[in-house]
Amino acid sequence: MEKHITGMNFAVLDNTVTLVPVIHDNLEVYLTVGVKSYCENYLHLWENDDPAPYLSNGFTKEVVERELQDPNTLNFLINLGEAPVGILKLVKNCRIDEISATDALKAEKIYLLKEHSGKGIGKQLLQFIEKTAKALNKEIVWLDTMQKGKPVHFYQKNGFVIKRESEVVLPNVRPEEKPMYILTKKL
Repeated sequence: MEKHITGMNFAVLDNTVTLVPVIHDNLEVYLTVGVKSYCENYLHLWENDDPAPYLSNGFTKEVVERELQDPNTLNFLINLGEAPVGILKLVKNCRIDEISATDALKAEKIYLLKEHSGKGIGKQLLQFIEKTAKALNKEIVWLDTMQKGKPVHFYQKNGFVIKRESEVVLPNVRPEEKPMYILTKKL
């Protein structure tokens, strides 16, 4: 269900979870929640527990302001009630291998604060992502996930399949943590 509030469209996932589009006014909240949720879940990937290569690549004010100007990118705050509990970033037209950009939507960032994992929010987010992709006439939704850990199993349980192996290409990732999968879901 979509609600229109003060000039912005909010996606309502259930009675308590909403997706709020990121704009200049809530950009700092998006950055704060994004960095915190990333560090809570992925700090172990980085040498010296220092995720600076990733954060400087995707979580600076300048980077996100550019994304907000890009009509191909959708950034959302995930709210539980009034409290921000995570972030979502979608790339509407994003090629993967032989699948054209016009046929594929990428879920680039799905980050929840650790205390809100396992509450069904992730499943609701995947449903929203699929609904968005279908509305854009996409054939595939895709994402990257670490080979180790619970997320790959969560995505597979929700209909995603492993397309191929990949790896983190940023500097200072612990070698044993580099392996990733690209997962796809046919719509």
